[in-house]
Amino acid sequence: MLSGGNVNDCTRFTQVLTRIRVERSGPGRPRVRPEHVIADKGYSSKAIRAGLRRRGIPHTIPERADQQANRRRRGSRGGRPPAFDKQLYKRRNVVERCFNRLKQCRSLATRYDKTATSYRATVTIAALLQWL
Repeated sequence: MLSGGNVNDCTRFTQVLTRIRVERSGPGRPRVRPEHVIADKGYSSKAIRAGLRRRGIPHTIPERADQQANRRRRGSRGGRPPAFDKQLYKRRNVVERCFNRLKQCRSLATRYDKTATSYRATVTIAALLQWL
């Protein structure tokens, strides 16, 4: 997972979002916009939230403690806190558990593969083994 907190992470995050392509079961173009983004505090920067809003993607990202303190310090000029749905955020653990199970495969955890194609193939094989 990408670590949050600097300008390059916003660029990486937007790169990941632009590469999303979910094929439809019937005819039609693939979906390129996620229904909802659930992320951890590492992705709570203003730039990432603004980018998601610009693309019309709803998101559930908790606010870091320093961001909350800065908003409170500014008083009424600090603005409202971003909307946060605790029940929806609790569902994030399903994805985290999936990644942890995939990392049981040693070559995934250590990233031995040199090319993106071979790494993707390794992820697919590990996911299939989990599914079976």
